[in-house]
This record gives sequence, C-alpha cells and structure tokens, in this order.
Amino acid sequence: MKLTKEQRRKRIKSRIRKVVRGSAARPRLSVFRSNKDIYAQLIDDDMGATLGATSSRAAKGSKGDQAAEVGKAIAELAKGKGISEVVFDRNGYLFHGRIKTLADAAREAGLKF
Repeated sequence: MKLTKEQRRKRIKSRIRKVVRGSAARPRLSVFRSNKDIYAQLIDDDMGATLGATSSRAAKGSKGDQAAEVGKAIAELAKGKGISEVVFDRNGYLFHGRIKTLADAAREAGLKF
C-alpha cells in the first residue's frame, strides 16, 4: 500500500529526530510549513522548553519572501539570547523551496548550522 504524504513525512521525521537533538548551548531549530505560513522554533530538548519562536503570520509578500523574513527573525532572536549555533531540524520536509530559503536567510543573518 502506498504511503500518503503525511505518512511519508512522519516516517522521515522520526528518522531525523533519532539523531537530531538540541541543548541549551546548541538548540534545535525546528521548522514547520503549512500551506499558507511557515514557523520556526528554537527548542532545548534537555529541558523540554521552547526558547523562542517566530512565524510568517503577519508577513507580507510571496511565500519565499515570508520564509526569508522568518529565517532572519529567528536568527536575530537567537542572537538576542546569546545563541550562535543551532541544530537544523527540517521536520521531515525536503531541503528545498521555502525550507531552504529559511535556512539560507538564517545563515546569512549569522546562525551557524
């Protein structure tokens, strides 16, 4: 039986999460993509706490421009908290399109991963 897109992404996500783990010194940058918006969170898995989050809910422009804005915003948020390195969690999505745009914008804004 063929897997649906959701089942496929869930399977990939579980494989990624076995390896990717965030800490206070190097939190996990988790990305979620919906049809309309894109969200990013900095997560400390040791404490089970979200250190910061941002989304494209108020952003204007194309979806790619919104993803770039979210990438810059999450990098500025991380710098404000003294975080310079993160572990990137693409959450089962392909590293392409809006996910790649967000990651590139975060790297340009100073985050290392």
